[in-house]
Order: sequence, then C-alpha cells, then structure tokens
Amino acid sequence: MMRLAFRTLRFRKGGFIATFVAVVFGTAIVMACGGLMETGIRSNVEPQRLAATSLVVTGKQSHLRPGAEDATPLPERVGVPVDMLAKIRSVQGVSSAVGDLTFTAVGPSVAEGHNWSSAAMAPYRLTAGHAPRTGQVAMPTGKVGGRVTLLIGGEPRTFTVSGLVAGPGGHAFFSDHDAARLVRNPARFADVGVQVAPGTNLDDVKDRIQALDGGITVRSGIDRGLAEHPDAESHKTALISVAGSFGGIAAMTMMFVVASTLALSAQHREREFALLRGIGTTPGQVRRMILGEAMLVSLPAVAVGAIPGLFLGRFLFDQLSTHGVASPVVQFSQGLIPFAAGAGAAILAAVGAALIAARKSAKIRPVEALMEASLQRKWFGWIRLFFGLAFLGGGLALLIVTATVMTGPLAGATAGPSILCWAIGVALLGPFWTKAVLAIWRWPVQALTRVNGRLAIRNMTARSVAMSAAVMPVMLAVGISTANLYMQTTQVHASSEAFTRDLRADAVLVSDAGLSMALLQQTRAVPGVASASAFVRSIGAVDDPRNAPFDEDGAPVIGVDAQGANGTAPVRLTGGSLVGLTGSTVALPDYMVTKTGRGVGSEITMTLGDGTPVKLRVVATFAAERGYESIIMPASLVAAHTTDGLTKQILVRAAPGADVRPGLTKLASAHPGVQVADRSTLVASNAEDLQTQAWVNYMLVGMLIAYTAVSVVNTLVSSTLRRRREFALQRLTGSTRFQVLRMLWTESTLITLAGVTLGTAIALACLLPFSAKVSTNSLPTGPIWIYLIVVGAAAVLTFGSTLLPATTALRHAPTQPTYAD
Repeated sequence: MMRLAFRTLRFRKGGFIATFVAVVFGTAIVMACGGLMETGIRSNVEPQRLAATSLVVTGKQSHLRPGAEDATPLPERVGVPVDMLAKIRSVQGVSSAVGDLTFTAVGPSVAEGHNWSSAAMAPYRLTAGHAPRTGQVAMPTGKVGGRVTLLIGGEPRTFTVSGLVAGPGGHAFFSDHDAARLVRNPARFADVGVQVAPGTNLDDVKDRIQALDGGITVRSGIDRGLAEHPDAESHKTALISVAGSFGGIAAMTMMFVVASTLALSAQHREREFALLRGIGTTPGQVRRMILGEAMLVSLPAVAVGAIPGLFLGRFLFDQLSTHGVASPVVQFSQGLIPFAAGAGAAILAAVGAALIAARKSAKIRPVEALMEASLQRKWFGWIRLFFGLAFLGGGLALLIVTATVMTGPLAGATAGPSILCWAIGVALLGPFWTKAVLAIWRWPVQALTRVNGRLAIRNMTARSVAMSAAVMPVMLAVGISTANLYMQTTQVHASSEAFTRDLRADAVLVSDAGLSMALLQQTRAVPGVASASAFVRSIGAVDDPRNAPFDEDGAPVIGVDAQGANGTAPVRLTGGSLVGLTGSTVALPDYMVTKTGRGVGSEITMTLGDGTPVKLRVVATFAAERGYESIIMPASLVAAHTTDGLTKQILVRAAPGADVRPGLTKLASAHPGVQVADRSTLVASNAEDLQTQAWVNYMLVGMLIAYTAVSVVNTLVSSTLRRRREFALQRLTGSTRFQVLRMLWTESTLITLAGVTLGTAIALACLLPFSAKVSTNSLPTGPIWIYLIVVGAAAVLTFGSTLLPATTALRHAPTQPTYAD
C-alpha cells in the first residue's frame, strides 16, 4: 500500500500541498517556541567582567516565606555580607577571594563603578597611568591626569583620571576607600570572585563554600555570567512561561489545522476509497495507505519546516529581548531538543489526523459509498460528540471560575485557556453550530441577493456538513485573535485606570542616573509647588501575617515620603495618615486589612527586595482595586533596599491655579540627566510591564492568526476546487460564469458571517467574565478598529480563497476533462 500511496501523491497534489504547508508552518512555530524554552532553561550568559574567576559567590536571589511551598524571587541584588570574605578565603582549596563593590556611576563611556581590587576578576589591565587612589578613577577612555564628572547617587562628583583600563567596557574603577564610601551598602559585596588553587577539584571547593551559609549561591562555568547580569535570571521565568504557553497553544492549533486539512482531503476522496473497497481492498489496507500518504507528506515537510524554525526562533528571541521580556545578554540556544519537539508534534499531528480520517474512510461499504461520496449527510459520530461536549463543558467551567473565583489580573489564568476550550468544542460540533447560525443569516442575505442568494442558501443547506469545514477555521481565527487581543487592551486599560484614579501628581522629575535628596528639597522650594515626594518601586514578600493576599510573585511595594492631605501619593486613605510614614512604617490596602485583621497600630513582617527582613508598624489604610493592591512604605526605606539605592522619580503636585512647569524646567536644567515630564509618563511607567506583556501577546497571537489563515486558505481552496464538476453542470444548464461567481460570492458572505458570528460569540464568552473581574466595566475595553481588522482579514481570506480558485476553474470550458473527479 505504500507504493500505492506514493503513486497517489502525483495525482492529488492540491490536498497534499495543503497538508505539506500546514506541517511546515506548524513545525517552524513549535520549533521556535522550543528554542525559546531551551534558552530560558539554560539562561547561558557569557561572563565578561568576572571571566577570570574560578567561582563567583552571590546572594541567594529568592526568599521562602513561612508556610509557602514556592520561593518568592527577589528583584534587587541581595549581595554577600562583607564578613563572608574571610570565611571564603579560609576554605580549603581557595587560593584567593576578592569582594566586588558595585554602584551606579554614569559618565562618558561608563555606567557602573567598582573598587579597584575587583578589577582582577576580568582581569582589567592598565594601558596607561596607574591604579586609582583617593579622589581618582581609572576608566576605559579619557586623558590621564584629566578631570571627569560622574553622576553618583544622583549627584555630580568630579575625579581625576589616574589611568586607562582595557577590558569589558562600561566600568570605572575607584580606590577601595572611595568605593566603600560611594556604594549604597558597604556592608555587602555585590559578589565575591574566588580563585581555586591549581590541582584542586572545582566542585569540591564549590560545595565547601556553599556549606558556609545557606544565604549564598556559588556559581561556576557559564553560570558566572548570571552573577554579572542578575536581571537575566529574573527574566528566566518570564521567557519560559511565554515559550511554554505559546508553544502549547501553537501545538494544539497545529494539530487542529493539520487534522482538519487531512480530514477534508480524505472526505474529498471518498469516491476513490469506495472504488478501492469495490475491487477488494480491505479496510486495513485503506488505513495503511492513508497513513503512508500522511507520513510521505509530513516527513519532508518537517525537514523543510526546520529551516524557517531556526530563523523564527532567533527572530522571536531578539524581539522579546528588545521589549524587555528576555535579557539581551543571554545566549540564544536551539539544539536538537526543540527540533525533536517540533518534528514530533508535527508528525504526531499528521499521524493522528490520518488515523482519524482513515477510521471513517476504511469503514466505507462499496455499494453505499458511491452515494455518500457525492453528499455527506452525517453530522458527527459519538466520539466526536463526546469530546465536543467535554470541551464545551470545560469552557463553561472556566467561565464560572473566572466569574466567581478569580480577581484582578489573575482572571487571565482561567480566561485564556477558556477560549481554546470554547473554540475546540464548537469546532468538533461544527455542523450543528453552522446550521444554527446559517438559519439566522439566511433570510437577510437572501433578501439582499435575490436569485443567487436563494441558490447559494439551498446549496449550503444541502451541504451544511461540508460547509462547516469552511466555517470552522474562520471561527477559530476570529475567536482566538479577538479574545487574546482584547484581553490585553482591557487589562492595560484597567491597570492604568486603577492607578490614575488616585494619582494626584501634576508633574514628575525623572532621571535614570538617580535623583538626590538635595534635589527633592529644591523641588519643594519651587514657587507654586504644593507637595513633592520621592517615588520608588520594588517588590517584597509578606512573611507575617501568612494569609496576606499576595502570591509567590511577591507584593508590589511603592515608596513615597511622609505627607499630609495635599500630598502626591496615589492612594485614597480610609484610615490613619501618611504624615507618620517614616522609619519602619507601612500603609496597607483595605483588602489586606480585612483579610488579615492587621489595621492601624498593628505590625507586619516583610522581606524587602534585597532579602532584608523588616518589622513594620501600620500607620494608614487605603482603598485599592482588587488585583491591583500594593503596599506603601517610606521612599527612603524602599530605596535603601534596591540594587542601586536611588530614587529615579519625584512626584510634584501644584498649588491650585499655579503653573510649576517653568520652575521645574529651570531646576532640571541645572542638574545633568534630570528631565521634567507630565503625569502620563508616570502612568506609562506604571503600565510598562503590562504593555510589554501586551506587545508579546500581540506578536504571538499574530503568528497564530497567520497560521490559522493557512487553514482557512487550505480549506476553502480545496473545497472550491472540489466543486469543479458542480460548476460545469451549472454552466451546461445555462448559468454564466458571472452568475456562478455571484453564487460563490453569496456563499462566501454566508461563510464569513457564520465564522465571524461564532468567533465573536466564543470570544465574548471569554471576555465578558474577564472584563468584569479586571475592571469596573463588564464589557471589554479597546479600540473598535482591532475587531474590524480581524473581521476584515477573515473576510478577505474567505473571499479570496473561494473566488480566486473558482475564477481559474471557470476559465475552462465546462466540457473539458478538467472538471472530472
């Protein structure tokens, strides 16, 4: 039967090309996602500034809360206590150990400052001049003996260039005395570089150092780069989750597309299978032939799909790096495992689809099959009915959970998968839903199109089972794209609305190099300024009480200065006051107070972003939207426990009727790197993570839409070409080419309307409960042009995939053998 399958390919090019294209695109997408997954798991970062070390000791960048199962990642650099350096040096096998003090130092060709003794970690070498002494700096560029001004701690400081260093760029070196004075926390090293004595087993030394303290992490080999770029590890989880979720959706979509393409191809060949059964071919031989054809198409398609998969994976990683989802310093990895995943998923989809198609085709009885081949009447079997109802039930269950259990942004965890359940459930029961929707649209379409409309409607009514194969890909494209796109626009809008509802700042001073306390005091002295406050963001973990409403991702922390009723803090106070927000104090959202019973005057225990535990006294409570709660703390306390220890934004509130922008602009011009922005900058900063997530979803959903479009084109082109005999018969009975095309135009209209209606319905089943939970409006929020573009694209694909092949087929005379099956 394999020989017959091979020969059959030559005479069934259309159907097999459609399957080939579907497998190629599916392999490329799944392989690209596998590459992202492998990159995230490996997180290989080539060490540069730490390249000469054998081992690198860093602080443990996670915190396990009491009673929690999963650790909370710490976003700020934890560091290594200074007293650990002597202990590390005393470990057997260690020949030397150097502590690294790292701090922000912005100036010509540099962004970070370090102590000179840490220069041996690269190693850096002097190309001119000498090592820095007090008041001096060694830099990659400049003039030895010249003066250079660097922004450190938000303030300009001037140093003499003692020498020029060669090594990885972007780093300046100060004397150990100056570095200890300039660093945020001189009690902790950013990391410790360790050299192992020759002939000593590296793993043994690593284990001995690790045994010194459970609060440190010892890295070797390629992992040393993670100590140099700690943000790479924080991006690891995000990259893995994006690759996993999108890869799973892509794999399921590929299976659906390949299965529908092969099933449609088998359906169009029922007359051929009937003939084979009539001459004595057994059902097993028919199954083997169909399976052989699927293998003959899928294996070359997998090999071809691997080529764009390599480039697509790299392209996706570059885009994710550019938009902050992945770290640009991580090395992209795409080995044999992603290829095996993409190839395996594609071949499994093709084989599974072939077995399903072969099951029905092999059961054809030789006598009845010739009638059944001309018109399919059976809607679906019991197995398809069971799984269709099961997926619809799953979608309904997820809808109920989203509407009753989930809160805020967490609603996306159940709303997202629900769209797949609805789409698959509707697709499996496609003939029923197609017939139901066509019953609604048939009358207005018939009224507008008259004779051609009646002919098209009767045609589709008689061929409703076959037409459902054309409607379902349109439904899938419209439903998945509409739901995913509007989920993102709704969540971004809800987050911005929750933040701006209580935002009282009229302007904001910003600087990537940091803002000093002196500038804050000067800002308050600007004429017309009613209030000014530092504004710092971080993430912490609530240790006590244990039932705080924050998950393992941590509790968002906002740092502001103590202020009265005219302050700039973006909160609506419901108890207490922010006047006493100094030292170790905190303001809590009402929902946390209700859930834990810790109100004004009580205490809570938290672990801040750099792993420091603090006990905080509650001085105020405030209202906050569910799912968008944060914890308010003194700005000085939050900033002191961030990686750079800097305040990068100052919120300014103007007195009634005052214009503070000219005064702020004049003040900013006297401080290098400081800029004045309006409140929209603060709103954009607040929604930055959501905007990034939205962009990623737009890109990935766009790829799925493009892939689903392959299914739409494959299905409609194949269905149209199969009807060449029908078109010939119509022309022989007096219909003109234009009349046939008008009938197909009407059919395309009905297919588009049915697909858009079903797609919109399943999108709303996902969006309505989601919107009600993430915002105050139960309707999704977003520009209407998104929906219009989705519908327009579906219409263009449907009409183009139907009318173009029909126009080509109608060029031939109806008596030509082209119309023979």
